[in-house]
Amino acid sequence: MVFLYPPNMNKKAILGLMVAVFIPVFCYLILKYSSENAVDMPRKYLLDTVVTRVEKGKMITDSIWHKTANIRLQNQLGDTVSLYDKQGKIMVVDFFFTSCRSICPGLTRNMAKLQQSFLRGGDIRKKVDTSIVQFVSFTVDPEHDSVNVIKDYADRFGVNHDNWWMLTGNKDSIYRFAFEELKVDKFSEEPMSPDFVHTTRFVLLDKDRYVRGYYNGLDSSSLSKLARDIGLLMLEKDAKKKSTVFMQIIDLSWLWLIIVMLVIFFVLYMRKRRKING
Repeated sequence: MVFLYPPNMNKKAILGLMVAVFIPVFCYLILKYSSENAVDMPRKYLLDTVVTRVEKGKMITDSIWHKTANIRLQNQLGDTVSLYDKQGKIMVVDFFFTSCRSICPGLTRNMAKLQQSFLRGGDIRKKVDTSIVQFVSFTVDPEHDSVNVIKDYADRFGVNHDNWWMLTGNKDSIYRFAFEELKVDKFSEEPMSPDFVHTTRFVLLDKDRYVRGYYNGLDSSSLSKLARDIGLLMLEKDAKKKSTVFMQIIDLSWLWLIIVMLVIFFVLYMRKRRKING
């Protein structure tokens, strides 16, 4: 953008014009940056390794985080599904078995409440918004928990099948997934036997299948934090994407309109002032 200054415009006038042009853009960028960085995002939990490399004479350290591997099982509707079928969705995972009479019913009720918290606003039929989160519950007693058994269990707790899988299948695969991929025994104060996955934990996975949090599924404050962290992950940007700040500035048509009007007003004002003083 090129500005043609009127003849004899003094330095103060030029400075005023520059302030009128650049202050709105500067303020917008400051507010935008502050709003995007005002809260701490949920951290990644499982570190696989640290790699060092030299780039332009500088030593750079990269953290390689553990990405949860895929797994294929059957859900309560008898469909074979995999963890990676739901690309772009955040996941909340827990473990249960239908004959459990201790923690499992409470965990399932709380997961159901969390699912219902994603009701679409303004929809009189109260449909759950299935585009954001996928809930996943693995049975740790698949020999007993067949598809029909977990379907009855799901219906008893009012599970919405659209975005909540209750999964059964090979026991070894489920247990390897629990301990080697989600590492449910890590960062945990409750004792856990490697022979039986019985835990109150809800595990949060981001869209790229990295573990971003462990939560007590029976504790209201922990569940509130889980709901908050889901919201934060929804807003998280891909760090690999190039900055779009310049394009955003160009696209601020409303802001440029204000700036142009300020410039025109300023030029007309200066001309009128010269005529009066002339």
